[in-house]
Amino acid sequence: MYIYKAGVVGAGSMGGGIAQVISYSGLPVVIKDIDEERAKTGVEAARKIYQSRIDKGKMTSDEMVKKMALISIAIDYKDFSDVDIVIEAVPENIEMKKKVFKELGESCPETTILASNTSALSISELGSVTNKPDKVVGMHFFNPAHVMKLIEVIPGLQTSDETVDDVVSFSESLRKIPVRVNECAGFLVNRILMSYINEAFYAMQESAASAKEIDEAMVSFGMPMGPFTLVDMLGLDVADSVADILYKSYGERMKPAALIKKITASGRLGTKSGKGIYDYSNEGKDDCFLENIIKETQKETGISNTEFSVHRLLLPMINEAAISFQEEVSSLSDIDIAMLAGTGFPQDKGGPLHYADAQGLDNILKEMEKFSSIFGQRFWPAPILKRYVTAGWLGAKTKKGFFDYFESA
Repeated sequence: MYIYKAGVVGAGSMGGGIAQVISYSGLPVVIKDIDEERAKTGVEAARKIYQSRIDKGKMTSDEMVKKMALISIAIDYKDFSDVDIVIEAVPENIEMKKKVFKELGESCPETTILASNTSALSISELGSVTNKPDKVVGMHFFNPAHVMKLIEVIPGLQTSDETVDDVVSFSESLRKIPVRVNECAGFLVNRILMSYINEAFYAMQESAASAKEIDEAMVSFGMPMGPFTLVDMLGLDVADSVADILYKSYGERMKPAALIKKITASGRLGTKSGKGIYDYSNEGKDDCFLENIIKETQKETGISNTEFSVHRLLLPMINEAAISFQEEVSSLSDIDIAMLAGTGFPQDKGGPLHYADAQGLDNILKEMEKFSSIFGQRFWPAPILKRYVTAGWLGAKTKKGFFDYFESA
């Protein structure tokens, strides 16, 4: 099915960004929110993105006028009577999203695809409240939508292959990189990325290194920003919510560091609140908050002064990527592509699984077992990793690991 017109429900920065991406591709898009003023904020978010392109000399004012003319607003669903796809981008609350999907199922044409931009919630559950679960699918953009190339396409239990194929094609028409991900908690990128972020919090919580030292180490490795700069940008409350979802689904290997919830509970949510791991408020005061809360947590856990290394943060990421492949969440190549496009994992290292192959899977396993003896279940090696090593599939040095390697002619 060719998509001629789209709708977006939720006019926050994400909804506005998605609308801009759609209009930039040349398609008309309707943004809906609970009232006209809120809907207009989505339009203004799109306008701001276009203005930044003008300021950088990437488009003209006339071009912006034509693109902005493709964006309209709505406060009820009658304006969705001719849309081919609706992308829901309301806050990450399952009951709120289910209400939206029930209304969409009742209001939109039978052929309309209903997509959710959720980062972790069940697509099957959202589909269950509609009269057409075969048309419900996850279409997870990454923030900011106009910059990040990746889209995770997630079918629910009853999503049809036709719906998946249509959303993959639509994503490509938006100049994005779609990766099919089988439904699971956190989908693909967030479950892998959160294992890395969570270990960064444990390292800081245990005074293995400071937030600044950890961020600098990961930037030196090649990440576009450190884990704490990233989580401040995403929001501590978002990280806390995703961490809870993953812990409930995967158990002890995803047990969140206590600091995540403690910092979130304090109201320090990152850049959006002026303070998070770092202080963005320009108050010029000595901020001892982190130092005090770390000491408090160490008294509770009895754990301090553990060791830090770049691999301490990378190994959980590699392990979760291996488990995701083992569980058939996605293919080997798509897992690495998703981490490159969705998180900025260094291009020259090829993604976490290519990086593991380059390091030697036997060496990765030895490190995992060492850290597992120190830190427990968070580093328990994926069964497939042990299986490959015992088979002699050690990565690039044996020409076979997660990937096959061939001699150049």
